[in-house]
Amino acid sequence: MNTQANNRSNNHSGLMLVLGGTGKTGRRIADRLTQLDVPIRVASRSTTPSLDWNDPSSWKATLAGVTAAYISYAPDLAVPGATDTIRAFVDTAVAQGVQRLVLLSGRGEAEAQRCEQIVLNAGVAATIVRASWFNQNFSEGEFLDMVLAGEITLPAGDIPEPFVDVDDIADVAVAALTEDGHNGEVYELTGPRLLTFATAAQEISAAAGRDVRYTQIPTAAFTTGLSAAGLPADAIWLLDYLFSTVLDGRNASLHDGVQRALGREPKDFATYASEIAATGLWTAATAQPAAA
Repeated sequence: MNTQANNRSNNHSGLMLVLGGTGKTGRRIADRLTQLDVPIRVASRSTTPSLDWNDPSSWKATLAGVTAAYISYAPDLAVPGATDTIRAFVDTAVAQGVQRLVLLSGRGEAEAQRCEQIVLNAGVAATIVRASWFNQNFSEGEFLDMVLAGEITLPAGDIPEPFVDVDDIADVAVAALTEDGHNGEVYELTGPRLLTFATAAQEISAAAGRDVRYTQIPTAAFTTGLSAAGLPADAIWLLDYLFSTVLDGRNASLHDGVQRALGREPKDFATYASEIAATGLWTAATAQPAAA
């Protein structure tokens, strides 16, 4: 057990800003802070006050009175222009009196790591939460329809990835927002083991009781399919970047970020799969029955 994590005190008070509060991580962070009776402000384009990354004039109202902020940049810190936007936002936040910053960053992304340095050098308490592929991509996001159809068709090859659970990411972020002892830390979060996408499909199959297979496809066919499905060009660029650049083996290693931040082990993919299967999500009416 991590005694350093156990000895940290929960003594941060004040209004906390959660960006991306309807997304996979932001929603969970907001829920956890609410359960801790921490005052929060969830901000997006649709909230009041609103926050639009492309409109710096919207930032000051969102940051007014905020003492700590969770920064989740959309669509991704790797996109062109993200570094300049993060620098301007952090400068505005510090000028507005924000005392603590927690940045969701991407493993193996040089662009994201430049954004990390901006946050770490901002002159206030700062923590980096660095992660890559989420377990929940198979249940809440990009790959759910594929799972329901019984075939995960991606250009992922046989590269292993230490899929991380979003609940672990949220727990680390909340600890960094509310506890002392996380200043200057870069928590690289992974699950407890490496899995290929094919192995992930097998574990989903075992948990759901139906056949879900992985099929390798060429990158060109993948991006063409995304375009035919009506996905915006920037989203296609990002997915192509993640599969063709980041998923090249650079992240095929385990790290102890969850253990250092929380003093416990990260959730295993099999546990995640069992939990989702128990909800019935993967056995929806459109799903195909398991192979005999």
